[in-house]
Amino acid sequence: MSAPPPAALDLGYSFCPNDTFIFYALQAGQVITPAPIREVLSDVQTLNDWAATGRLPLTKISYRAYFGVMDRYVALRSGGALGRGVGPLVVAREPLGDLNGRRVASPGRLTTAELLLRLAWPGAIPVHMRFDEVMPAVERGEYGGEPLDAGLIIHESRFTYPQHGLVRVRDMGEWWEGETRLPLPLGAILVRRDLPLPMQQAVQQAVRESIAYAWAHPQEAKGYIRQHALEMDDAVMQAHIDLYVNEFSEDVGDLGERAVRELHRRAIEVGALEPSGLPLFVPR
Repeated sequence: MSAPPPAALDLGYSFCPNDTFIFYALQAGQVITPAPIREVLSDVQTLNDWAATGRLPLTKISYRAYFGVMDRYVALRSGGALGRGVGPLVVAREPLGDLNGRRVASPGRLTTAELLLRLAWPGAIPVHMRFDEVMPAVERGEYGGEPLDAGLIIHESRFTYPQHGLVRVRDMGEWWEGETRLPLPLGAILVRRDLPLPMQQAVQQAVRESIAYAWAHPQEAKGYIRQHALEMDDAVMQAHIDLYVNEFSEDVGDLGERAVRELHRRAIEVGALEPSGLPLFVPR
């Protein structure tokens, strides 16, 4: 009697063009995978929350959130978001200096964006909301009836904030690069540690091949990306892909690994998490 076919692997990722670009070929069956891949699309903060319970075997997550679930998950070397000039922005209705003591809209407690805010301005007061609520709230100057001074914006918002009458206070990616001379780690693709190592490595290779397929067939992937990009302008959609899908997406590399280790070290240093002796990445 032959062995039963492997169960499908649920893969969680966001609606953002960089994620749908990366995973188009994977979910469309255009690359070989160790088991059928089933997409589960949601916002990053929800994926962060789900990872705390190990809900999905494969998931996109912010690096900050990953550091808190390393007992359950390990990061793939491919598929993540790292780079230069890719950081979250702090925006406001008017130029601001010191944000210590000010209320700043945040897309989530476990986002890399909020960790950077904490590193740069330890006295800033995060106000949590969904990432797409940040710009309208900053534009109004309030959230939930309380005043709001600034906001952390991520994803495509970095291209559209002037349309809300907002100005840039600081590019947190530039701040990080100035502090460390390293690329900024934003998001990782995780696999549960309880999956066999050969399966982890096979998924890692499949993600790498999915990226290569999308680069080779950009028009084929475009319909899937557009389906999830909602009202996003085509130019913004392409700029988003061009910015966030890069050589670090294909493989984090030695430099990217150094950057992740440095972010991990600094998070421990400010008391955001406890040290862990677990490996950060699936081996090559």
